[in-house]
Amino acid sequence: MGRRKLFCEYGPVCYRISVEKECLCRHLHDLLHRTRFAGRRDEREFPILVKGHTSPILRRLDGVDMRLQRNKAENLRLAVRALDHLVIRPGETFSFWHLIGRCTARRGYLPGLAISNGAFREEAGGGLCQLANLIHYLVLHTPLEVTELHHHSDALFPDSERRVPFGTGTSVFYCNVDYRFCNTSGVPVQLSVWVDGELLCGELRAEKPFPLRYRLIEEGSCYTREADGFYRNSRVYRRCFERESGRELPRELILVNHSKVMYDPSLIPPEQLAGEGTPCR
Repeated sequence: MGRRKLFCEYGPVCYRISVEKECLCRHLHDLLHRTRFAGRRDEREFPILVKGHTSPILRRLDGVDMRLQRNKAENLRLAVRALDHLVIRPGETFSFWHLIGRCTARRGYLPGLAISNGAFREEAGGGLCQLANLIHYLVLHTPLEVTELHHHSDALFPDSERRVPFGTGTSVFYCNVDYRFCNTSGVPVQLSVWVDGELLCGELRAEKPFPLRYRLIEEGSCYTREADGFYRNSRVYRRCFERESGRELPRELILVNHSKVMYDPSLIPPEQLAGEGTPCR
């Protein structure tokens, strides 16, 4: 007996109804729990730079129309306006979609590359995952508490020119697949994001230094061949250092990657492919 179809799978109208139902449930949940959302901005730059990062916007990917990449750049320019110089005060929650809102053609968003169930498709506002990824990478270098995160389950692109540990990104889809963090630090923080040419840039600043510094490292990176395909494996740790003394504290395991490779396996570097039955180091 086959799997029973979900209501959202009976066509575009049913899918739209399901999405709106999920959004309504999300809004009711926030109201009942009295979630305090960050929304105030301050053009004054906070004095302490906690972490900064940049990532290239345009990537040449096999089988992906560069038009969608250029559209992504425009979508990012629109989205950063809703987030730049945002202040997250103690006790407040940052919500990606609460701030950006629904991405529609009427608001100026263009068709961009989106990922659904491991497949690529065009969607208004596509490409904003890159912005959520950058913000999450900044937050991982702070004591702020991530309260909602949806990891990409598959390895969608080769590792060429990767500058951050694999798997430290997040999926976002309006409005029930959100990215959220809460400022539990007791220190006001400020998020700045902007587009500079072909670079997406971001900084997380604070009113005063945090007692710890953080550094992400990836270990045991390799590919394995399994019954249903190839998998990208690794472990991501967060190293913690006392700011005043420099003493290192026990590191935290924050992510174990075992992600199915969705691109052409011939692009896997041979030296990174573990032998059959051989564990990754």
